Amino acid sequence: MGKPRRAGEKSDEDYCGPKLLRCLGDMCCPSLERKVAYEVRRKAANLASMLNTLTPLFPSPQDHNHAMSSKIKPVSMLLHLLLILNLNLAALTTGDNHGQFVYSGFSDNDLVVDGATTITSNGLLELTNGTNQQKGHAFYPTPLQFVRSPNGTVQSFSTSFVFAILSVYTDLSAHGMAFVVAPSRNFSAAMPEQFLGLTNIQNNGNVSNHFFAVELDTIQNKEFNDLNANHAGANVNGLKSLKSYYAGYYAEEDGNFRNLSLISREAMQVWIDYDHKVSSITVTMAPLKIARPTKPLFTATYNLTGVVTDVAYIGFSAATGTIDVRHYVLGWSFSMNGTAPTIDTARLPKLPRVGPKPRSKLLEIVLPIATASFILIVGTVVFLLIRRHLKYAELREDWEVEFGPHRFSYKDLFYATEGFKEKHLLGIGGFGRVYKGILPVSKLEVAVKRVSHDSKQGMKEFIAEIVSIGHIQHRNLVRVLGYCRRRGELFLVYEYMPNGSVDKYLYGKQGKPILSWANRWHIIKGIASCLLYLHEEWEKTVIHRDIKPSNVLLDSDMNGRLGDFGLARLYDHDTDPQTTHVVGTIGYLAPELGHTSKATPLTDVFAFGMFLLEITCGRRPISETSLDSQCMLVDWVLEHWSSGSLLETVDARLEGNYNIDEACLALKLGLLCSHPFSKERPTMRQVMQYLDSEMVLPEMSPADMRFHMMAIMQNEGFDDYITGSTASTGTTSVLSGGR
Repeated sequence: MGKPRRAGEKSDEDYCGPKLLRCLGDMCCPSLERKVAYEVRRKAANLASMLNTLTPLFPSPQDHNHAMSSKIKPVSMLLHLLLILNLNLAALTTGDNHGQFVYSGFSDNDLVVDGATTITSNGLLELTNGTNQQKGHAFYPTPLQFVRSPNGTVQSFSTSFVFAILSVYTDLSAHGMAFVVAPSRNFSAAMPEQFLGLTNIQNNGNVSNHFFAVELDTIQNKEFNDLNANHAGANVNGLKSLKSYYAGYYAEEDGNFRNLSLISREAMQVWIDYDHKVSSITVTMAPLKIARPTKPLFTATYNLTGVVTDVAYIGFSAATGTIDVRHYVLGWSFSMNGTAPTIDTARLPKLPRVGPKPRSKLLEIVLPIATASFILIVGTVVFLLIRRHLKYAELREDWEVEFGPHRFSYKDLFYATEGFKEKHLLGIGGFGRVYKGILPVSKLEVAVKRVSHDSKQGMKEFIAEIVSIGHIQHRNLVRVLGYCRRRGELFLVYEYMPNGSVDKYLYGKQGKPILSWANRWHIIKGIASCLLYLHEEWEKTVIHRDIKPSNVLLDSDMNGRLGDFGLARLYDHDTDPQTTHVVGTIGYLAPELGHTSKATPLTDVFAFGMFLLEITCGRRPISETSLDSQCMLVDWVLEHWSSGSLLETVDARLEGNYNIDEACLALKLGLLCSHPFSKERPTMRQVMQYLDSEMVLPEMSPADMRFHMMAIMQNEGFDDYITGSTASTGTTSVLSGGR
């Protein structure tokens, strides 16, 4: 038997037994995921068991020297085992196989998902499920050690993944997806749509975000300086790319660039490599069945040290807008300080089918036989179907084939509005009646404008223009979704704006609350930004022709959205080219239209000036003071300015709760924009500079402006143009919600 222990003396098992090693496992792992901590404790228990097995190999000491030696040996063994434990811990914190993994499908996986993201039964990682304005994320479960070197630089890494974007339309999608390296898996504050579920308006671009991402974007957002609606880009801390390029690849056979459509519904592969030695980010892509091209899509030089944290998560983020889109990842591989493993494309899950089912061969054989056998029954059914079809008959011509995705069926619009019932009527304007509807399949809320139009001349050009305008993407613009034609009627389908039009708030209609000054100022800047985009920043110059409060609509966040642009062209197509025909609203029409009848960006500026005065003063451009007289808003503001009481023109319903400097700027800028001489008006770019305080308004004299106003109003051409035009006198909202 061994030497008996004295009171309070500890045995070898007490020094390095299972309890001690389990505690060490817990102490080493407080910052790791629960799964990693469990693995460490398991390894600690195994090491403790090993140590207990080895203890009998050391005999009990017979003297003092032997006793000291017996205590030293277990301690040295404990230190050695702790070193092994530390190495195992390091291996765990860098992921499987030293920071390397590969997924060829995701049937058996431990990815962490949130939002709209799920994993389908056949192993597809479905980041979004087609729901509008949603976001989804999927992350590798454990964080990876990106910084291990003594100087603290981010290690080189390599990743590859196979993805596909499936949109209900073949040429339209909203929005994209991204591979991301981030310090946390929590993106609850991020927004969908153009922010891709990575950030939001407030913190976009903040250095505190500490994320690196490679985006695959299917929408062109001017606010992020996007190349087009089909590009890839490398981003740091925000959605403005360090570098980006059109989606595609360089073919090996001739070295020429081949375009790829991100929404082609076909799987394609992306390779992302970061080399810490030269601080280079390389992005390559190609169709799934083509090997990795030698020449990358683009290379950006940027040192990720200081961006990527020591320990970070890797994964994917995707977001949708107002279109049914699904984002999928089929396979994924990653490696730290090495090339990402090859994904076994033969094992990848199949993508779901989008579009109509192909007709079976069996049906093609059986159908003629069944038709011949039951010709009497079929004839009766056909007769009934034809009679039913006449109820939903549409007008279609061969040239409309190219606009197919933007054409809605009359049947869908009929059911969406319950047969265009009066209870769904949103408003009646100069261009027709507008109804609220819910599309039967997508359940998307829309506004359907019903316009009587019998002309055949110019219809093709007008539809082409409507479809073209429908591609314009701006946060302050009501987007045109599509159209339908039937029996001399034209139906235009728009986004639905739930908060109605600005004029209903300005004049207290239908119990609407009074707009605060902060809301008015926000609306003014939003509409100015939209007009600058239409006039100068889109690929074509678009002239609105009818800017007024009833055509400025408010979305769910009370953002001003400009609607009804370009629709005046519909009436132009019906007009004899030899006659003068001016479309617009009295009070917002620029004086020069009486002589030229030609709309220009400066005629839009004039209408915007009247809009500025109206939203600031809370008065219409022309108001009835008595049965026989009218008061012009411009004259009224000029009179007060001349007498030194300009602020008395600000809407009294605000009860003095407004920013004096902003109100003065709005009034003076409104007068400048509505100057009777077009050459004296600013451009919309200058207007934005004035509103953003980047430029100071030029010196203006109320006496001079009033003199010019009186001169131009006495001109006979102006009277002729008002009496000879087809201007409306105050249309109501045509895209808004609520009646």
